[in-house]
Amino acid sequence: MVGVGYEGRDLDEFIRQLRGEGVARLVDVRLNPISRKRGFSKTALSTALADAEIAYEHMRELGNPKWNRPGFGGSPAELGAARGFYAQTLHDDHARTCLERIAFAARNQRVAVMCFEADESRCHRDLVLEAIHEQFSFAISA
Repeated sequence: MVGVGYEGRDLDEFIRQLRGEGVARLVDVRLNPISRKRGFSKTALSTALADAEIAYEHMRELGNPKWNRPGFGGSPAELGAARGFYAQTLHDDHARTCLERIAFAARNQRVAVMCFEADESRCHRDLVLEAIHEQFSFAISA
């Protein structure tokens, strides 16, 4: 399993990276799978990934609420608070079901967990990957 962000990349470069890493399934953990960046909204992205033989799945249940996002780009204290809040959302039954689905898929194929942010330590997907690693003993690649 691997975490990926598309910040600062174009679609072709992003897909080349996924293929180069052997990714067979991309799980989109954005709350709203829309983007101002061409090619990264749900429909366009899922079509481009299908053309590259990579499955696409959006898991809204793992999205970070809009009001909590500024903390991920804030001071260390703000980051800690935002991470703490988001970590609690992963205990919700719907979120836990999504984590289980990702872990199940990762048993048979290489899965990438995607959001926008290039710096994974400043993105909620870091906590998604951490939860899967802790709960299901999966190795996470850098």
